[in-house]
Amino acid sequence: MNEWPDGRGDSREDGYGRGSAQAQPEGARRMPHVQRRGPALPPQPQQPQRPPQPPAGRPGGPPAPAYGVPQQQSHGQDTYGGYDSGYNTGQVYGSPQRSPQHPGGPGGPGGHGGPGGPGQPPSARPGGPGPAAAPDWRRRIKIGSIVLATVLVVTTVGTYFWADSKVRREVDLSKVIERPKDDDCTTYLIVGSDSREGMSDEEKKKLHTGSAEGKRTDSMMILAACSGGNTMISLPRDSDVEIPSFVGSQSGKKYPATGKHTKLNAAYADDGPELLVRTVEHNTGLHIDHYAEIGFAGFANIVDALGGVDMNIEKGFKDEKSGADFKAGEQTLNGEQALAFVRTRYAFAESDLARTKNQQKFLAALASQAATPGTILNPFKLYPVLGAGLDTLIVDKDMGLWDMGEMFFAMKGISGGSGTSMNMPIAGERGGNLLWDKPKVKQIVQQIQNGEKVTVTGN
Repeated sequence: MNEWPDGRGDSREDGYGRGSAQAQPEGARRMPHVQRRGPALPPQPQQPQRPPQPPAGRPGGPPAPAYGVPQQQSHGQDTYGGYDSGYNTGQVYGSPQRSPQHPGGPGGPGGHGGPGGPGQPPSARPGGPGPAAAPDWRRRIKIGSIVLATVLVVTTVGTYFWADSKVRREVDLSKVIERPKDDDCTTYLIVGSDSREGMSDEEKKKLHTGSAEGKRTDSMMILAACSGGNTMISLPRDSDVEIPSFVGSQSGKKYPATGKHTKLNAAYADDGPELLVRTVEHNTGLHIDHYAEIGFAGFANIVDALGGVDMNIEKGFKDEKSGADFKAGEQTLNGEQALAFVRTRYAFAESDLARTKNQQKFLAALASQAATPGTILNPFKLYPVLGAGLDTLIVDKDMGLWDMGEMFFAMKGISGGSGTSMNMPIAGERGGNLLWDKPKVKQIVQQIQNGEKVTVTGN
């Protein structure tokens, strides 16, 4: 039986390509469709001709066809000899028509297919918005780090120049003559003066400073920062010392030595910081690298800016002249109380020596609290502290902010137990002046100059 469709018999006379005898190929002709096996479809009624319609989408016209649906043959069957072409419903194979009545069906939301292909989200449709790009966290972190580093650098540089501009570099150590040899240690002479500069009458009354004119040394300390350890030595202001030859800080005139012995604080009163440094170097043999001096007001303001300083007072005491009134135990001292604590001398039997011990103890606690990350890295604390103390701090011309920082950290190290705190050893007194124990002083100086830990004990 011949299974070829009608019109495609086995006759080969006219079939070009099947042994046709014709010299030229026949013209193009319509090839019949191969029908599917199965029951024949009943004949379809002829569709009536529709009148011309206005273009789709214009006012009065039919709505535009759905995406992927041809304008022709949106309904009905394509009847090429009963062959179902797949276009009779206006669909494209693989892209079913989206039905507004069945959003969950093929092509609808949650269905399969659609303009973007099977299973693709609406964002993948042609012409639609693409999927949102994931944030580039690495790039954001890099940019944020650069911005933060820039802000920190600018802030640090700005703070440095601001603070540096407030320091008073008024002491010229180049005027000091006949100086001892330098060594590997950095040695500071730290002075607390009774200067009332910038204080109102109300502040003088509150801080019990009196109203004396000029300024005198109220406390003096040597701080030696060495590789073998840090050492803080208090110099009683009643120490018996010899005033050496010196060059006047203002006049430039050289004054010869007279062999005069007097109290140490008289050197400061005679010609200021330069003569004081010259006198300390002459009587100790230590080379002083830097000088730092602070007055009453600056001292009290720094303490208040820090929010007070925590102290453990072993034995309570009271002094009407300084305004001190302390009970024993742990307590936080404000600026007024701190100044009274370091100035009190008449409440103790050994007036000057007991006071220097309190001064050492308090300064170590002050440095320990000031030289911490909580203060240095906190601008709300650092700026008030710098602003309160720097404009009343007088230093030598070669002392920078870095040197000041090293000085504070050396003092902090002493309070932490990594250094030695002592009074200058005393061997007796003469006419109210305290005589140093010279053999011990010589041993202390040698250990500092050699960078060794100081083992000598003081009073």
